Amino acid sequence: MESTGIKTKQKADRQAASEHPSGDKRFKVLDITMKRAQYRQDALIEVLHKAQESFGFLEEDVLLYVARKLKLPLSRVFGVATFYHLFSLKPSGAHSCVVCLGTACYVKGSGAVLSALENHTGIHQGETTADGQMSLMTARCLGACGIAPAVVFDGTVAGKQTAEEAIDKIKQWGIGNEA
Repeated sequence: MESTGIKTKQKADRQAASEHPSGDKRFKVLDITMKRAQYRQDALIEVLHKAQESFGFLEEDVLLYVARKLKLPLSRVFGVATFYHLFSLKPSGAHSCVVCLGTACYVKGSGAVLSALENHTGIHQGETTADGQMSLMTARCLGACGIAPAVVFDGTVAGKQTAEEAIDKIKQWGIGNEA
């Protein structure tokens, strides 16, 4: 009988040791992803994708956790997280607006659309409004050149956008100094 109690305690100790000290279950999702990739260092981008999907952005403690688990220097993990545009080290706004600055879009006026959005919201590309309602981002190319200039509002591509149309859209979200 006592042997069963010892085995149960050992199992509980192993389970507690495998969990993140904070008790945050999102780390368990990361552990599953890393285990599936056999803790290979070349799975870093896949792991960072899962981390961002789970946490919304890549916090410093998440980057440190990934670095330790994959046995990589933090500088390498941070370097990958900052190199790729799709990773964010800051929380995103409730709404997102991505202005394409690819050649076709830029020639057709996306620079003016971006400038108008920055003026209207009081933030610059790569920033989030103080109230956390909107993140304004840019992309090198959306691959939607035929409908240039293109802007992505909360994941939906809108083509042939003018500055006025883009501002009208974010006003619908209640964003901006004239909203």
